[in-house]
Amino acid sequence: MNWLSDFVRPKIKKTTPKEIADDLWLKCPGCGELLFTKELKKTWYVCPKCGHHLRLYLDKRLKLLFDGAYSEIKLPEPREDPLKFKDSKRYVDRLKNYRKATGNQDAVKVAEGAIGGIKCVVAALDFAFMGGSMGMAVGEGIVRAAEEAVKHKMPLITVANSGGARMQEGILSLMQMARTTSAVNMVKENGLPFISIMTDPTTGGVSASFAMLGDIHIAEKGCLIGFAGPRVIEQTIREKLPEGFQRAEYLREHGMVDVVVTRAEMKPTLVKILSLLTCRDKEEQRPSEQTKLAPAKNEAPKKEAAAKTAKKEQGREKSSRA
Repeated sequence: MNWLSDFVRPKIKKTTPKEIADDLWLKCPGCGELLFTKELKKTWYVCPKCGHHLRLYLDKRLKLLFDGAYSEIKLPEPREDPLKFKDSKRYVDRLKNYRKATGNQDAVKVAEGAIGGIKCVVAALDFAFMGGSMGMAVGEGIVRAAEEAVKHKMPLITVANSGGARMQEGILSLMQMARTTSAVNMVKENGLPFISIMTDPTTGGVSASFAMLGDIHIAEKGCLIGFAGPRVIEQTIREKLPEGFQRAEYLREHGMVDVVVTRAEMKPTLVKILSLLTCRDKEEQRPSEQTKLAPAKNEAPKKEAAAKTAKKEQGREKSSRA
């Protein structure tokens, strides 16, 4: 006879409702503080204690950048698992699991909408989908975004959030570096702005291709940017790297990044840059100011002609008196 089980019914399980999510609390990688997820959403996943920028979900990133509603652009569907790759599990099974977990078809989304009233095309990567790795689907997404920007004469913005190339697609993944480079060059040749936004992390083949080819490079505060990771570099050169090496602030000091901003400053900074690159300020000049300037230019020659005629008349009067 067990007194606890027979006479005192355990009710501990009832005190833990099933509705409580596993990710209700998150630990800040910067300061180690436990953060309430609902409070983090209000700050766009920036730690209120130390200001560390946690990784932002793809849909929230697009919501942060666009003014309001935006339309997603349908992307071509490349061939799945062309190499029939298998490691600890099949590549096809990995894709199914990540699609179910993220709700996205692959690691890229392309959307069209207004940013500060300026129509733009945005191609954003999702680190939650296989580390934002660039395979054929991501390459197709960047190319499609560039074509859309050229077709409708709109600026192109990319948001890099990637660990590099997708090893399961081998050489086909590495080919996307050349394809995406050609795509953004096509945008530049048509005289359209290309702005590259780099978030944590921007590494590997993405940093070695389109992410570093922008007219303007914007980086989020403290994000990691580079080709190989700091640990790999230290093991290769057998030297200790400088403090903050490959971080956004370090790259800004060495000319690789133009602007480093916090997540709250991202959209206002982007709007200001877009306004400058698209000459939006000149277009929005008040009509009343333009009409005031036009007569002023036309009145000057009229005044000069009137002064000349007055001088001639005075000369004639003097000659007649003489």
